[in-house]
Amino acid sequence: MSGPLRQGSSVWRRAATVVLAAGWTRPGAAARSLPPPPSEGFRLLLLQRSPNQGFMPGAHVFPGGVLDAADRSADWLHLFTEHQGQPRFGLGPAPPRRASFPVLPDAADGHAGALPDDVAMRICAIRETFEEAGVLLLRPRGSLQGSEPPGPAREPGLALAPPQGLDAWRARVRRDPRHFLRLCEHLDCTPDIWALHDWSAWLTPFVRGGSRRFDTAFFLCCLREPPPVYPDLSEVVGCQWSSPSEATKSFISKEIWLAPPQFYEVRRLKNFASLSDLHKFCLDRALEEAERWLPITYLTADGMLQLLPGDELYLEDSDYVEKSLSTEKTTKEIMKEGKKFHRIVIHNRHLYEVHVTVQSKCKHVYPKNYIISKSHL
Repeated sequence: MSGPLRQGSSVWRRAATVVLAAGWTRPGAAARSLPPPPSEGFRLLLLQRSPNQGFMPGAHVFPGGVLDAADRSADWLHLFTEHQGQPRFGLGPAPPRRASFPVLPDAADGHAGALPDDVAMRICAIRETFEEAGVLLLRPRGSLQGSEPPGPAREPGLALAPPQGLDAWRARVRRDPRHFLRLCEHLDCTPDIWALHDWSAWLTPFVRGGSRRFDTAFFLCCLREPPPVYPDLSEVVGCQWSSPSEATKSFISKEIWLAPPQFYEVRRLKNFASLSDLHKFCLDRALEEAERWLPITYLTADGMLQLLPGDELYLEDSDYVEKSLSTEKTTKEIMKEGKKFHRIVIHNRHLYEVHVTVQSKCKHVYPKNYIISKSHL
């Protein structure tokens, strides 16, 4: 059913985001005044987008943004000189490439760059984390010396301490992303691409014609302790560290708003009891690909579903890249009729459910079913 894409009205852009998970059992100096450890043993960094932003205004999101030509530039090569491990800079063998729906020539292929695609996407995520949160996921070049090629650390690491003149550097990078390379040169560091693990990839579902849509790679990075966070007060106006349980509670109580992909990932991370479990999981599946999903919107008489691959109603049909499904039945009626689920049920802006009865792929883990109580409906 999937056939070539017709020319649509959506403009696709490639983007990268990083889910920062920080340990909380032995908080360092930067976190002594923070709350006690959560049941999961780690918390996630959520940034609050400015209400003036055109895309997801006011939402709490993971740090990230749009891929820039500077993230692919050959100018990075000299910084990695002795440790490039070409062609993948020490990231290990490339995961197997599987056909994925949909193929988006404008976003998925992009423009060729000097860096491998997965290196450029990691640099993008690291740069955006610095721009938005002032957090530097860098590795001092001296730590790369030795006969062994660089690679993922066996234990969670630490973010680099912010440099003097943080605001000035950040302003330069925001004006021109090429200055991020200059900052790395100034600090004699490389972006710590080895600390970012392939996690998932999400494409913006169709909502209406002409809307901005993104093909976003999600990476996961484990840190031993939470670094100081400095929202840029332009694109990002606030931040918080929340465990998966705490983020869910804050969302349901309307303290924060999460878009469906972020909610799904928060619930997926609820599977892990500790930071060490999460980090080991990332290392163990390092050679597996990250699944790339386009949710298909299914409008019901009283709500909405976002269908994900594997769901019995999901259609790998290029027509649904630019349109939604709809029915006159209620959400409850649709749920009663089905058995094979991989979907997010959206009752309203602050009431989501996650229903998963399919087996996970690529040695990953899917969320457990999350069903809200009747009192919330």
